[in-house]
Amino acid sequence: MAYLELKNVYKTYGQGADATEVLTDINLSIEEGEFVAIVGFTGSGKTTLVNLINGLLQPTSGEVLFKGEPVKDTSHDRGVIFQNYSLLPWLTVGQNVHMAVREAFPKASKSELQKRVRDFVDMVSLSPAINKRPKELSGGMRQRVAVARALAMNPEMIIMDEPLGALDALTRGNLQDEILNIWSKDKRTALLITNDVDEGIYMADRIIPLRPGPNATLGPEFKIDIERPRDKTALNDNPVYKKTRNAIIEYLMDIGNERKAVVQQEYVLPDLSPKSFVA
Repeated sequence: MAYLELKNVYKTYGQGADATEVLTDINLSIEEGEFVAIVGFTGSGKTTLVNLINGLLQPTSGEVLFKGEPVKDTSHDRGVIFQNYSLLPWLTVGQNVHMAVREAFPKASKSELQKRVRDFVDMVSLSPAINKRPKELSGGMRQRVAVARALAMNPEMIIMDEPLGALDALTRGNLQDEILNIWSKDKRTALLITNDVDEGIYMADRIIPLRPGPNATLGPEFKIDIERPRDKTALNDNPVYKKTRNAIIEYLMDIGNERKAVVQQEYVLPDLSPKSFVA
């Protein structure tokens, strides 16, 4: 039995003539301990897919199963790291993490909760900033708080919705390594949504493209047969990396060109001639 499974999932917004089918015939199976990346274009329905998996949305048809049970609502078992941090601005770093920990462990003592907060804030190297508020932090530091908050709840699966997309290259690279280091300690099941092919290859066990919407659906999977831990510098000279990267980019370019051709056909301008006026 797959750890996470999507069976013939469709998601439509609106009704009747205004209905738009965002996701079409989504079938996905992720095993326990796997790190899977879904790569897609902006506006292809990646966030809708995440919200179906974490229980914020329900499919129009089809099933989303987590450990064999239908996903009907959000759960502490599925920790989500969002792109926009989603931190409460009036709370400190420690308080943002503490709020999530208290919700996940309602029977824990005050000292147990405080220790868990300190441990996970330290895990993302933010102990010196534990009493600072989000406005006092850089973008990278805020995202690390979001990572600490999600992991401190001890989720059985980590879901990341383009968590590093808004960061500069150096901060993004550092956080990729931090997330991988944390993941490698107990190999929790992980799903990464990204538009960066290199990020997917560096972090995941396999990559699955999401074809552009509307009617977006999953494409063929690409397995990343590169031994862990991976060295970013060495990857550039790795023949498997080059072959895999080229295959994914070629596939994405092909479906991008297909989509462009369809859009051009849908919006063909009429053949009009200027009207002449006689003075």
